[in-house]
Amino acid sequence: MLGSEQTQAEAGTVVLLARLTKQAMRRSDPELLGIDLRLLMALSYLGDHDGAPQQEFVDALCIDAKNVVLLLNELEDRGYLVRRRDSEDRRRHRVYITETGRAALERAVDAQQAIEDEVLQALDADERAALRRLLLRALRGAERAPACADASDLTPA
Repeated sequence: MLGSEQTQAEAGTVVLLARLTKQAMRRSDPELLGIDLRLLMALSYLGDHDGAPQQEFVDALCIDAKNVVLLLNELEDRGYLVRRRDSEDRRRHRVYITETGRAALERAVDAQQAIEDEVLQALDADERAALRRLLLRALRGAERAPACADASDLTPA
């Protein structure tokens, strides 16, 4: 019989990432972050991709179009973003973060530090920096890969 540490060491990277993600999500209290995690994911993407076409959120967040609209509606109702018609293609909307949205994002990023400290407590500062660099590189690669085959399967509950 395999010991617990040996079993964890042999688990695939995807399984380990999923388990670590669950740990972070359990600690991501909307009261601490000031915003629900699903909204924060969309706002964070927008913070990095201001003016992105609305359709881009479907692929970037692996959420179906209907749920992207609902997420963006909620963020818009809070004053965190505005949608404008694309000047080059009037059928398309572009999404822009507002100053209120940027302030909410900054508060949530600051609050995330406490969650990160708890979840990554076994890593020193250099290891955390290396992990962050690797995760960013992996994310950039994944974002260039084919989009989610069936985004409805990955929609947050």
